[in-house]
Amino acid sequence: MTILMDAELNVTYITLDGYVEVHKYRFVYFVTMFAAYILIICFNSTIVCLIFNHQNLHEPMYIFIAALLLNSVLYSTNIYPKILADVLSEKQIISYSACLFQYFIFYSLGSAEFFLLAAMSYDRYVSICKPLQYPTIMTKTNICILLVLAWFLSVTPIVVSADAKLCNFNFKAIICSSAVLKLRCVSSRVLYVYGLVVLVNTITLPVLFILFTYIRIFIITYRSGREVRRKAAQTCLPHLIVLINYLCLFGFDILIARLETDFPTTVRLIMTLQMILYHPLFNPIIYGLQMKEIHKHLRKLFCPGKTV
Repeated sequence: MTILMDAELNVTYITLDGYVEVHKYRFVYFVTMFAAYILIICFNSTIVCLIFNHQNLHEPMYIFIAALLLNSVLYSTNIYPKILADVLSEKQIISYSACLFQYFIFYSLGSAEFFLLAAMSYDRYVSICKPLQYPTIMTKTNICILLVLAWFLSVTPIVVSADAKLCNFNFKAIICSSAVLKLRCVSSRVLYVYGLVVLVNTITLPVLFILFTYIRIFIITYRSGREVRRKAAQTCLPHLIVLINYLCLFGFDILIARLETDFPTTVRLIMTLQMILYHPLFNPIIYGLQMKEIHKHLRKLFCPGKTV
């Protein structure tokens, strides 16, 4: 992005430099990104609707999956409309305040994914390790509390003022991520420490909790029979795959923000596209194929003539 100053309106604009020769293939890029956005909406919304409409899917595990997929829809909606507008524009610009807002939504929803995965791991832990207590622990009230906490705890206040003095008006990205903080003239040590605290609270602690629960699940199932291990693997493996995939992509964005090294534009573009394209499509595919009950309803929906 490049930032342009409008003295009359007192607005700071950023120009996006992450678009590689977009003017030559504008129509192709637009159709591709628009199709991707529609697929993300359709894939995620289909499973959310299935969970909402079928009584046998009104279980904590599926409710958390629906929340996770809904989070992906909101996450993509924060990104794709701006990208589509940029592809059609001669110059890809955004105001600095709007960029900070996108940055805020981007990381709030991104952090919510870790908390939702932590809630899902807790649900699996109680189900497998404390089956007799499961009905009394995973009540509707407790599920609602976990969902509210997942989104509430992920809301990270922006401590960067929109009128901060900027010395660099060129932002090499197609979305406003934490790398936008490097545009400031002065690097704030307080802001750096605050970022580390937020990183620990919103990513490190949920991931450590998830690892703890799955280690406990592994220990319990290892001592149990083969059928217990099979059922545990069937429900836990999709969550672990999604976690590892998302952790790798999110980790790259953190590296960009924390390291002074400038990554090549192509590498940034590929990793960003994986974050905004691959991951939101990856979640519904994994859960649609790996979760037996969801897969069964998908087959009934799209192949009504076949027996499940």
